[in-house]
Amino acid sequence: MSLDDRLDRIVGRSEELQDMLARGVVGEAFSKASREYAELEPIVSRIGALRQAEREAIQSESLLADPEMRELAEAELGDLHDRIAELRQDIRIAMLPRDEADERSAILEIRPAAGGDEAALFAAQLFDAYRRYAALRGWRFEVMEFDESELGGLREGMATIAGRGVFARLKYESGVHRVQRVPATESQGRIHTSTVTVAMLPEAGEVDVQINDSDLRIDVYRASGAGGQHVNKTESAVRITHLPTGVVVAMQEEKSQHKNRAKAMKILMSRLYERERATAHASRAADRKSQVGTGDRSERIRTYNFPQGRVTDHRINLTAYKIDRVMLGEFDEFIDALIQDEQASLLAAEGL
Repeated sequence: MSLDDRLDRIVGRSEELQDMLARGVVGEAFSKASREYAELEPIVSRIGALRQAEREAIQSESLLADPEMRELAEAELGDLHDRIAELRQDIRIAMLPRDEADERSAILEIRPAAGGDEAALFAAQLFDAYRRYAALRGWRFEVMEFDESELGGLREGMATIAGRGVFARLKYESGVHRVQRVPATESQGRIHTSTVTVAMLPEAGEVDVQINDSDLRIDVYRASGAGGQHVNKTESAVRITHLPTGVVVAMQEEKSQHKNRAKAMKILMSRLYERERATAHASRAADRKSQVGTGDRSERIRTYNFPQGRVTDHRINLTAYKIDRVMLGEFDEFIDALIQDEQASLLAAEGL
């Protein structure tokens, strides 16, 4: 089926739904028709603009035979052909299958992997870079857990990044991030390679994941590390184990056991929701292998090379020599390129 045939079918379906709603359907039929109509409306609007541009192009072509109008017609045709190509591409992208999690907020998890103290130090820097990126986008960044190491690094960090369409952009950040630089403690000036794992999970709620109390083992214990007088004095830390899957979430950021439990449950639901998404999209999960990998130095999605001042995304072979700007939260160049690459792959798979 050609693209134009598909577009005609979409317009026809939209008109059919509009007629159904005008007739006053009720109940579940109304809800279903309303949702489908709302999903089609942006595409139908673009199709209308495309058809109008095509009609104007035909009119301009008819003027080419007129010597007095030829130059003007050629100029208009050039603009119209560009407009038509742009609209067709916009429509193709709008027709792609949607990831229903794209509009959600996200939960960020960062942990050092290979590299010891240097990995922990970079984990803290990367955590702060995402905080700055959220600020640049106007999103809300709320720290849920920040387990600081003795040297000011990060043993484990978790945060909620809230806003519209957060996950649509940040889902590409999941994976192993590799850093190459000379650590401050390196007296010989040798470059060390370390890795950090990043997981971006779509925020989930009780409506997304059903968890039975009998499936949970909840342990409480005394918090360790920085945290004030409550450390090692009260059992405020919480560890929740989801027995059917073996997923474990521990939380000790708050002094309140109740607050730590609520945060741990929030993260648990998001992890289980992502597991269900991975199962439902088996081919995507197979391509990724796993969300963050093992942290081995051979696994990486992106490399931050400080001596050369470059950042390279290995999935799309994109290198930018502006590591200082990236560490200030300027990730858009990479994320935009990753989105375009994924769209191109989906367009090819869908025959668009």
